[in-house]
Amino acid sequence: MTKTAELADVVLPGTASWCEVDGGTVTNSERRVQRMRKALDPPGQARDDHWIISELARRLGHDWGYPTLEQAWDELRSLSPMHAGMSYERLEELGGIQWPCRSEDHPGSLFLHGRLWEDEPAQGPKAPFSITTWVPPVDELTDEFPIRLTTGRRLDSYNTGVQSNLYVSPLRRGETLDLHPEDASKLDVEPGEVVRISSRRGSVDAPVRLDTGLRPGLAFMTFHFPEQVAVNLLTIDATDPKSGTAEFKATAVRVEKLNGADREAAGVAGREADY
Repeated sequence: MTKTAELADVVLPGTASWCEVDGGTVTNSERRVQRMRKALDPPGQARDDHWIISELARRLGHDWGYPTLEQAWDELRSLSPMHAGMSYERLEELGGIQWPCRSEDHPGSLFLHGRLWEDEPAQGPKAPFSITTWVPPVDELTDEFPIRLTTGRRLDSYNTGVQSNLYVSPLRRGETLDLHPEDASKLDVEPGEVVRISSRRGSVDAPVRLDTGLRPGLAFMTFHFPEQVAVNLLTIDATDPKSGTAEFKATAVRVEKLNGADREAAGVAGREADY
């Protein structure tokens, strides 16, 4: 039951497609489309997503029948030229294919924009280039907020933990504020000490962890443990004017020591031992 699911009137139990669905495809970040295999039976009344969608349609008066995942994939291929050559048979035979793959005899594309290196690109003109003027982060560093905070991921966890917090890992250590030792020394804080991190929008408390991989002046936190530390209270909702990407990676913050009363009030006293 995620924060998003808590907002819903009805939550339908879908199967875990990566291990409980017999068939389907998955596309990884190098554009490689691969077949999926069922490893486990789903628990309770969980149903495959495509069955749920088809059943919803039927009950709303639009009976689509119950197409197989291969039939759904073939419909996608008929509408997406980039996937046209990726039949289930070819995906099985080749162990996956990288899109664009425009025909049944195409091997897939090792480079996404490889056509741009051709003398006469077959699929349209060469890509235009435009000059983009560099603009500094909206959240400026000042004497009041002198440290740049960036947020990201650790290898062990995935986003807010919906897919990773139900198993135990020796790598998991909870949320921390990662600082370069030089910054920690200037702030007079020790590893494991709970500090207050404040931006122009809010404050959170977290224990300090030293990381020599950071440069001085740069701090790091994750968004893996929102129930523990709501890191996104600090981030800014400004967006890039061209891509629309949110500027979560460039927050200006200050770091402050907590006295005993503040630590008790924040409910974090004694947590240092975990870090």
